[in-house]
Amino acid sequence: MKHNKLVRDNIPDIILADGHEVSTRILNDKEYKAELEKKLMEECKEVLGSEGEHRLEELGDVLEVMMALAKLDNYYMDDIVVAARKKREKRGGFDKKIFLIEEK
Repeated sequence: MKHNKLVRDNIPDIILADGHEVSTRILNDKEYKAELEKKLMEECKEVLGSEGEHRLEELGDVLEVMMALAKLDNYYMDDIVVAARKKREKRGGFDKKIFLIEEK
C-alpha cells in the first residue's frame, strides 16, 4: 500500500511489528515544512469531520503538527500559548460567539 506522506515517528516500527515491510526516507527541511503544512490541512479536515472523544484526538493531532511547525522556527509550545494570549488580550477570543455580518 502506497502512502507517500509524513507519518509520526513510531509508525514504521508499528507497521514492522504487524509483519509488514516499510520503505521510508528522511525529508530535508524544505520538504519537511511542506509536508507538515499538508499534514496540518489534513488534520484540520479530520477535526471538522469528527465529534466527541474522536474530535479531542484529532485536535491533539493538530496540536502535534503545530508544535512541529513552530519548532522549525525555533518556537515551542510556550511560545504558541504566549502568542495566543497576546492576541486574545488585544482582540479577544471567540467566547461570545459573535458573527460579524457587515462593516459600514
